[in-house]
Amino acid sequence: MENVGNPILEHLRVITTDVAAIRDDVRKLKSRVAHLEVGQADMMQRLGHHASITARQQPSYDRIVERVEKIEKRLELAN
Repeated sequence: MENVGNPILEHLRVITTDVAAIRDDVRKLKSRVAHLEVGQADMMQRLGHHASITARQQPSYDRIVERVEKIEKRLELAN
């Protein structure tokens, strides 16, 4: 009977070792995913900032276009 129990215990030890390695891998993957999420959030924030800057510049751009159109009209350059 003692010989029958040893292979089972050996398999359980191997399984326990494998589970511990998998648990460690999952822990590392969670950490990497968390870092990726932080990086993505940072990029989204930067994109939002750039969109905000563009939106704030748009009225100035529109005024410049209007002024150029008026100048072209006065100089009869407009088609």
